[in-house]
Amino acid sequence: MDQSLTVTQLNQYLKQRMDADPVLSAVAVRGELSNYKVYPSGHHYFTLKDGESSLRCVMFRSYAQRLRFRPENGLGVLAAGHVSVYPRDGAYQLYCAALQPLGAGDLQLAFQQLKEKLEKEGLFAPEHKKPLPRFPERIVVITSPAGAAVRDIIRVLGRRWPAAAVRLIPVLVQGAEAPGEIAAAIRLANRWKAGDLIITGRGGGSMEDLWCFNDERVARAIYDSAIPVISAVGHEPDVTIADFVADVRAATPSHAAELAVPDGAEFRARLEKWGERLLGGMDRELARKRRRVEELAQRRVLQSAGAFLDQRRMELDFLRSRLTAAMDARLRAARSRQEALAGKLDAMSPLKVLSRGYALATDQNGALLRAPEQTAPGERIHLRLQKGALDCQVLGERKEYGDQKAHI
Repeated sequence: MDQSLTVTQLNQYLKQRMDADPVLSAVAVRGELSNYKVYPSGHHYFTLKDGESSLRCVMFRSYAQRLRFRPENGLGVLAAGHVSVYPRDGAYQLYCAALQPLGAGDLQLAFQQLKEKLEKEGLFAPEHKKPLPRFPERIVVITSPAGAAVRDIIRVLGRRWPAAAVRLIPVLVQGAEAPGEIAAAIRLANRWKAGDLIITGRGGGSMEDLWCFNDERVARAIYDSAIPVISAVGHEPDVTIADFVADVRAATPSHAAELAVPDGAEFRARLEKWGERLLGGMDRELARKRRRVEELAQRRVLQSAGAFLDQRRMELDFLRSRLTAAMDARLRAARSRQEALAGKLDAMSPLKVLSRGYALATDQNGALLRAPEQTAPGERIHLRLQKGALDCQVLGERKEYGDQKAHI
């Protein structure tokens, strides 16, 4: 009788045996991730390996959606699930239902991964932080309406700065739907310009409780907000991704309210102090002006206007006499200088020579004659005397005054 099995029958048999094995039905395996791939179907395929062996693994989409961190090649993990045979290939593999990073919890790893990613993108950069308004008129609070956080925020705001209107946008702050609601509320407040400032957060709790503020959707909504955002999550030791992205991080919800508005009592005291300083300054200025008026009232011009004008007239007469004397002195000096220059000019004048019996001879063109060679017999010349002039004709020349020749 033929006892042979087909390949399919053998694979099915092995699968049934392995599925019935209680050890293989719930097993946890430590190893290092390798060849990690995510297919369009949403299923995750990877290999677990150690120093000597490897194990094929698959995590179906329904389980993969629960992952809080991003699996990476080389990461040490603890994979839990059951081992079975894939009949088509005849290979056994681990059907993974949960994946836990070794050395750190999945939440902590997911936090670090998202923090590094957003920091590289510049979402934490100081230059992107917006300043808080000094005197906000409307404050939007995004939190649970039933928690203690909203009561603390409203109480502190009402005590410190009652002039600010508070608008609450209620959201879930815990659970799978919370991140989407918080991100949508932030965008809604921006779309409708609901306030000058946004406070979002919740009271303290475990990392699991605060996890919605470590969601990438919330982080990007805070970063994209045109309205300044204060993150107020948990207690002072609690740190979330929202704290890094927000414009200001508050240690607690109450602290967020203190950062959001000035202290009304302190501001009122400062105004009173400024008012006192202003009044004191006005009193001092009035006293100074009063003393100045009293000083001016003692002036002679105000006590006796006629005497003041007489004094000014006397001063004007004195200045006029000084000006006249100065002008006379200047005129005398100028006249004396003119006379001296006229004497020098007269002494050098040719007319002065004529008064002593000399004459000036010029040719017909008016050129002065200095030697007989400048004329010829028969030419007409002109003689200028002290009184009058003569028109003459040259008859000839003769020697006179030594070797010089002269025309006659």
